[in-house]
Amino acid sequence: MDEDSVVLECRDCEFRESFANLGSARVALDDHESATGHDADWQIERVAAGVERAGADAGICGEPDCANSDSPLLDWRRSDNEP
Repeated sequence: MDEDSVVLECRDCEFRESFANLGSARVALDDHESATGHDADWQIERVAAGVERAGADAGICGEPDCANSDSPLLDWRRSDNEP
């Protein structure tokens, strides 16, 4: 990801920063909250295409009928030993 996709913004001060990935945003969030005791919010602008597809296949929209049980990204199938 070349562009920033996660934005952190503190509710208690003027701290606002954007990051290219969730990992670096989580580190900055923890650092800011630990150092200041402030609460920060984050907004995820976009995720990688594979993450988006896995989420869609899992039915994260909240509708039970929108999950894709044939997805190779998810382990929906029961083993032969399960009822």
